[in-house]
This record gives sequence, structure tokens and C-alpha cells, in this order.
Amino acid sequence: MSKAYDPAQEGAQMAFDGRMSYTDYLALDAVLNAQKLRTRAHDEMLFIIQHQTSELWMKLALHEIGAARAQLGSGDMRPAFKMLARVARIFEQLNNAWDVLRTMTPSDYTRFREELGQSSGFQSWQYRLIEYAVGNRNTAMLRPHAHRPDLTEALEAELARPSLYDVAIARLAGAGFAIPAEVTGRDLRQPWRPHEAVEAAWRAVYAEPEQHWELYELAEKLVDFEDYFRRWRFNHVTTVERVIGFKRGTGGTAGVSYLRRMLEVELFPELWHLRTSL
Repeated sequence: MSKAYDPAQEGAQMAFDGRMSYTDYLALDAVLNAQKLRTRAHDEMLFIIQHQTSELWMKLALHEIGAARAQLGSGDMRPAFKMLARVARIFEQLNNAWDVLRTMTPSDYTRFREELGQSSGFQSWQYRLIEYAVGNRNTAMLRPHAHRPDLTEALEAELARPSLYDVAIARLAGAGFAIPAEVTGRDLRQPWRPHEAVEAAWRAVYAEPEQHWELYELAEKLVDFEDYFRRWRFNHVTTVERVIGFKRGTGGTAGVSYLRRMLEVELFPELWHLRTSL
């Protein structure tokens, strides 16, 4: 019988009294004790971890979107491409997570659903912050966070900044494309409205990508992100319908019908519309 392998013989650290360990660095005690079950239902653990991990991925998405926007704003576009590619991969992970949640049946969910009270993913302030950061700005969605001045302040601060798409349009203008002042000087708090001049500029980029390669790559990185984002919304709809049918959501929304309306929202509309006219 072979002798048990001892990593210490190859220099692995085995003693951590007063030293930084893996558990310490990742604050795992706090993370792994953050699942506060309210029932004895087996699937409540799945439900909580699914949503907590989604919020962690969204925190990383916000980190990357903010950094990408700053890079684009300074004119340093290439580092932003890597960050935006990472955001798309983050939403791929969020999409895959629905596959795990879909293993929960309607019968499983009903065993703890009442304990959610009025809480709902509809109230995720990080999700709202992502939408505001990329350009989907609806000030009505500030209201679910009015009870938390700190969250309202964070969302209002985001509304005061140019969105990721605003910064991308500024790069078009900086490259010499005719972007009118009504676009570059618009009210940042308002939702983005498609504009023919913006579509014409992006169309010109796609018509001669070799002449505008960085803008072309930026456009495709934005489309890639929105592609995954749309899939995430679609998977959300189908998961909700599979688990609760057409019941109202715990947060009072119309549930599936509300989520289906969200499928119609376009983050970067000109980048999709130009494909028809190119």
C-alpha cells in the first residue's frame, strides 16, 4: 500500500495560526453563513444561493462596466474591449444558473414562497444599476428603493453620469461622425431614444470596418453583451413561467407578462437596426 501523499513535503503551507488562509482571504465565514433559511423546505437553500450568487456576478459586472466606461471616456478603447468581453461572459454564467433553478418544481417552490413576503428580484438594486449604467434609464424604477437613501443615492449618481452607450456615441463623435448636439447634449436621466444620425454613423463603421476597426470592435462588443443580456431575460421569463405559471410575482408585478414586456427593451437599438439597412 502506497504512503499517503503529504503536500508539506513539496513546500505547501499547512499551518495558518496568525497567517492568511484561503478562508480568511475570501471571508468565507460571512459568505457561507449568509443563507438564512426561513422554512424547512429543501429547495429554499437552492433559491437563496441562486439569487445570492447572481448578485455577486452582478457586482463583478458593475465593476467591469464602470472600468470599461472610464477607459472609453479617456479614449483608451482596447482595454475596454477585454472588460466588455468579460461582462458578456458574466451574463453567460448568469444564464447557466437558470438551468440549476429550473430543477425546482412548482410544488417545491410553494413550500416556501409565502416566506418571501413582498421581496422579489424586481427589487434588485444592482440589476437596476446595471440597466442604468448601460443606458436603459427609467426613473420610475427608483421608487422600490426609496426606503434606502444609500441605494437611492447610488442610483441617482448613476443617472447623472453618461451611460456606457452615451460614452460609445461620444467616441463616434470624436472620430468625426456627425452626431447632433441633441444627442450629445441630451438629458442623461431620460431613456435612450433611437436616432437616425447615430444609426447612420454606426452603419458607416460597419460599411468600412477596416477604416474604423476600433469602433467596429466596440460595436460588436456591445452587441455581444446585449445578446447575452437578452438571453438572460428570456431565460428568466421561461423559468418563472415553468415554476409559477402566470401567477403575480411576490413583489406585485404581473409576473410572466411583465417579464415578457422587458424582452422588448433594446439597450443599443441602432446597432441592431443597422443590420437590416446595411
